[in-house]
Amino acid sequence: MSDVIPLSVPVLEGNEWKYVKDCLDSGWISSAGAYVNKFEEQLAEYTGAKYAVATVNGTAAIHLALKIVGVTYGECVIMPSLTFVATANAISYTGAEPIFIDSNKDDWQIDSKLLEKYLKEECYMKDGSCFRIRDNKRIAAIMPVHVQGNIGDIDRIVSLGDEYNITLVEDSAEALGSFKGEVSAGRFAKIGCFSFNGNKIISCGGGGMIITDDEEIAKSAKHLSTTAKTDPMTYHHDEVGYNYRLVNVLAALGVAQMENIDKYVERKKYIGDYYRKHLSGIGDIGFQKIDQEISFNNWLFTISTSKQNELLNYLNSVGIICRPFWMPMHLLPMYQKFEFYTIDSNAEKIHETSLAIPCSVNLTDNQLARIVQEIHNFFSE
Repeated sequence: MSDVIPLSVPVLEGNEWKYVKDCLDSGWISSAGAYVNKFEEQLAEYTGAKYAVATVNGTAAIHLALKIVGVTYGECVIMPSLTFVATANAISYTGAEPIFIDSNKDDWQIDSKLLEKYLKEECYMKDGSCFRIRDNKRIAAIMPVHVQGNIGDIDRIVSLGDEYNITLVEDSAEALGSFKGEVSAGRFAKIGCFSFNGNKIISCGGGGMIITDDEEIAKSAKHLSTTAKTDPMTYHHDEVGYNYRLVNVLAALGVAQMENIDKYVERKKYIGDYYRKHLSGIGDIGFQKIDQEISFNNWLFTISTSKQNELLNYLNSVGIICRPFWMPMHLLPMYQKFEFYTIDSNAEKIHETSLAIPCSVNLTDNQLARIVQEIHNFFSE
């Protein structure tokens, strides 16, 4: 077998060693230190947000964001069913319950038309808030997810949030480097959340970030993420907080990674363009639809085919690591009892036909050619 080609791995080719060594040499490896502040400043500048607050991971960022906008026990949060489980888990941490909306079959994002239909037919307004008719529970937030880094019909979703007075929280975990026009993912709602897990375009090994233009939200995020401590000398805490802070040594990795973000996004786009060019017309392969106004980061390049499972097994057998799409949330045992609003069950169809193929930033042209050739070989048999 030829050398194994991984699915999506971090690239450490910049100042990572230098900055981590600086942390070790200085002893600043924990929650205090200059690299956390620097990392936050880089994210704010790159996305155009006024404020950024680092967290231990993306899930923590989403949980904090939901708490800050007031989501609490017994309420509901609308989200797509087709996403990674962390989105739904963060809602569960607040004591609220998710309402799952089906996906658009073309761009794989939450279906804005279906969302509008749900709000119009299944909800009602009272005293400036939106409630679900079936049980009178308040719709506390809408959380669109930029699936695979695509942005979708976010303008319509923002408009619906305004119309029904529902706060939006953006799960932009996969979308760093994606823009709609001049606006970065994470900037369409009051709060946007990012992840720097090992398979993301930039990585701290973990890590997350909240971005916002609201100073009070930023202060609250920093306060809650550092155990709501008001006085470090007396250890006075004024509310239930969370130990969600990102440590300095991991932020040092993030700072080094952000120095290469433009290069990494450019390479991701090259890889996506290569696949679309060389796999178009092969078998029944299809692609996620990207609107022209979206500058897409091609985070985890994914194709669709009715032969998903057979192609998955074939590529893995020849050392090309691939993975199927996430299982929709409404199919998972802990979330089956919650509402799934659909007409055509697109989330299940996307799950059953989609396959992520290698797309690491350091993927070489020779490796790209090998992957394409093996896919050609599979469909020619």
